[in-house]
Order: sequence, then structure tokens, then C-alpha cells
Amino acid sequence: MQAVAAEMNVSETAFVCPREDGDFDLRWFTPAAEVALCGHATLSTAHILWETGVLAPDRPARFHTQSGLLAATKQGTLVELDFPANPPTPVEPPEGLHAALGAPTTYIGKTRFDLLVELETDGAVRRLQPDFERVKALDFRGVIVTARSGSESFDIVSRFFAPSIGVNEDPVTGSAHTALVPYWGRKLAKDRLVAFQASPRSGVLRCTLAGDRVRMAGPAVTVIRGELAA
Repeated sequence: MQAVAAEMNVSETAFVCPREDGDFDLRWFTPAAEVALCGHATLSTAHILWETGVLAPDRPARFHTQSGLLAATKQGTLVELDFPANPPTPVEPPEGLHAALGAPTTYIGKTRFDLLVELETDGAVRRLQPDFERVKALDFRGVIVTARSGSESFDIVSRFFAPSIGVNEDPVTGSAHTALVPYWGRKLAKDRLVAFQASPRSGVLRCTLAGDRVRMAGPAVTVIRGELAA
């Protein structure tokens, strides 16, 4: 699986296997490492299972993963993921963080996987040019940078950098939003957030905080079909 993911050379490649109980086992790999949670590849896996008729459109997709049981359901034209919340806890700045980011911070927190760093403005998030070698040296899967949105179209903005697992910048990161949604939900006193990930490709997530779960919804479309030959 790792060799296939390296050959695909995208942020994450999902590998899905049916179980006897009707659920599925699911694993995710970047070009360099296996990861314990991934949103986009889960959303796309559910989309393909429905599109190819493996699952009926009205049936939830249930995945057994390193992060426990995850579910995906169709909500009109969107796919909604149900993931465990992963709220950050405040920490002191790790050595090398400020040199890696080159921007002042207003909050630094640690999640199960990553560092979550709030910057002063969404413009600071969009302009950020991190030193990837310094980010890679930090003892975390990745660094989430975020700020409150200056646009009425979105509540929050973010970017995600994970060079230690072979992804300098991820286009859109569902797993990061399991931390962003509880963090900003409490801070903004909102349980529904529209999030914008300001990568060069960019993406919008419609998120809901539901107790200790985070629901994230977005569209999916098939762009490539192929066959892998040994």
C-alpha cells in the first residue's frame, strides 16, 4: 500500500476492504507514511462506493480505522463525514516553531496529531510562507495555521503543512478540522461553521460541532478511472 501511495503521489491514497458485517476497513497513506485520520480520502471512498453501486445511495458508509468507527452519509449533493472531535490543549511554543513559520502567533495548541497555531489575521494565514525544512523538524504530524475570517462568506480560514509525512501543503484537510471546529466553535460560540482552507487549490467545508463529534460536508466528483496493473 505504501508503494502504491508513493506511485500515486497525492496527499493521501485510501485503501478500502469490505468486511463480513457490511462495513469496511479503511487505511490512508501519504507518499511517505501511513496516517491515522484523513477526511478527503474518506469522503472520496464513500462517494465511489455509492457511485459504483457497492452501497445503496441511502445507506451510510461505515469505516473501521485507526481512529475508530467513522461514518459518511449523503446529504443532497454533499457527502457528510462524522469524525471524533480532537480539540487542542494550550502548549508553550515548541523550539523552532516561530522560525519555521516566520509570523507572530496568538495561540498555540497541541492536538492528537498536530500543532494548531492561530495567527493575527486571515491575511497572515494566506500570505504565510513557512520554512518546510524547519516545519519538518517539529515533532508533530503537521502544523495547522488558522485565523478568524475577514470575509462574511466564511467563519474561519486555515492552511495545513505536513512535510514530515511527504505533504508540504495539503489542499483541504478534514482531519485538521476535527481540531479547528471545537477550537473555533467555543471561541465564536457557534456550533455551525463555514471553513475556508486557503491552499493554492483551496476548499470550503461546512462543519457542525455535535458534542464530541465533528460533522463535515462537502461535494465529491469522480475525475479519473483506471486500473492498477502489477
